[in-house]
Amino acid sequence: MAGSGILAVGATELSVVLVLLLVVVVPVAAVAFARSGKAYSEIGKGQFAVDFDEGKETVHQDEVRQLVEAKAYRQAQRGEQPVDVDAEVERLLNPDETGSETEESHLPPHAPEDPEMAQIRSEIREVVLAKNESRERRGEPPLDVEAEVDRMLAEFS
Repeated sequence: MAGSGILAVGATELSVVLVLLLVVVVPVAAVAFARSGKAYSEIGKGQFAVDFDEGKETVHQDEVRQLVEAKAYRQAQRGEQPVDVDAEVERLLNPDETGSETEESHLPPHAPEDPEMAQIRSEIREVVLAKNESRERRGEPPLDVEAEVDRMLAEFS
């Protein structure tokens, strides 16, 4: 059975093909890569780009003010002392500048913020329980589980 002449190439012919490919492909790839730098900076721009409103901050401030005014109105209707609207809006919009507490600080120290944090807390709790068992076997007093969990979370956060 006679073989095809195309398949019967030697190492010399393959090395010539490889060198020709390198001589042609590498410069073409280098030029394409050099010219693509601008294309990456243009992603997300152009006629089909989504423009986000720049005025969202003022809308957010207006919504917060409306909510605080409604809260003050309800407090006045119940006969309570209404909150100072301007001070409360300032506190809510700039919590770090006024030194007030954030919403997360209102949570108990062991309250999980999300399911992932609850899972991490549960795993740390298991580690602390295992440590307590080991301490009891050695005759040492056990650790306070919740305090140790909080300490370890603070250490790794």
